[in-house]
Amino acid sequence: MSQQQALPATTLAPASAAAWRVSFVALLFVALALLPIAAKLGAEGYILNLVTRALIFAIAAISLDLILGHGALVSFGHAAYLGIGSYAVGILASHGVEEVLLQIPVAIGAGALFALATGAVSLRTSGVYYIMSTLAFGQMLYFFAVSLSAYGGDDGLTLPGRSTILGMPLLKADTTFYYVVLALLGATYVLTLRITRSRFGRVLNGIRENPARMKAIGFEPFTYQLAACIIAGATCALAGVLLANQTGFVSPAYMTWQRSGELLVMVILGGIGSLWGAIIGALSFLLLEEVLSLITEQWKLILGPFLVLVALGGYGGIAGLADTLRNKLVRRGQP
Repeated sequence: MSQQQALPATTLAPASAAAWRVSFVALLFVALALLPIAAKLGAEGYILNLVTRALIFAIAAISLDLILGHGALVSFGHAAYLGIGSYAVGILASHGVEEVLLQIPVAIGAGALFALATGAVSLRTSGVYYIMSTLAFGQMLYFFAVSLSAYGGDDGLTLPGRSTILGMPLLKADTTFYYVVLALLGATYVLTLRITRSRFGRVLNGIRENPARMKAIGFEPFTYQLAACIIAGATCALAGVLLANQTGFVSPAYMTWQRSGELLVMVILGGIGSLWGAIIGALSFLLLEEVLSLITEQWKLILGPFLVLVALGGYGGIAGLADTLRNKLVRRGQP
């Protein structure tokens, strides 16, 4: 076998591989944009509600993939930012502020500040100690939310309605809200992709590979990792704003460590480091969860082993599997 034939297909045609991913993501968003039309043929409300929830969690999964796939930072407290975004909506709405253009900046700012404060402490550690510190901070915020008796405490807080835009109830219709969520998901994906391909993103990936070498050539890992945590926290808080509006309810349950674990599963299932994989992972996880729950009440007994098999044998997740299949097709087409 010649040296050229031994090279992987992505090495032989990197431009083609990139074009394939762009085409796939474009087709995915086109399909999602057409979904409300197709949903009219069936249970429109049920389908829209399910997929809207999946798209919201896709935003949260992308934010986690930024620090996990590109910064090698495993967080078991990432759902805390979902809670921050949700409570920003709930608390402001309970005081008569229902304007989403005010709620979003407050949520993003609160998420960024919490990420700054907790990241400044957690990033002093590494490995399992970093993981445990993120878990501790997440649980601390969870119990703080439980203690907020003025805002429902452990029972949560029911919202009076969806947020308004410039005083108008534009988000009241499910279809309109769906397209707003889809647009924000697209913006989140494009912005995060630009970040990972920028100088900042290349340095962050270098720190993931060899932090000592990056520090030796003048890049301080702590600064770049902290900036990535702040960006991820702010983005996930945006998902929290949308989640509160979608459910019409705010609860401390949004920020439990189990929820953080689910976000990790979505990223792993889709493929760590592939931002579009985070979208696929969120959609696959929630749709699989929904389908299995219709089959049996013990659906977790099926989902658990399946996820273990994916983790053991499907390195790269769904995105990795798609790239592998594409590479095989390319090799077959070579002379």
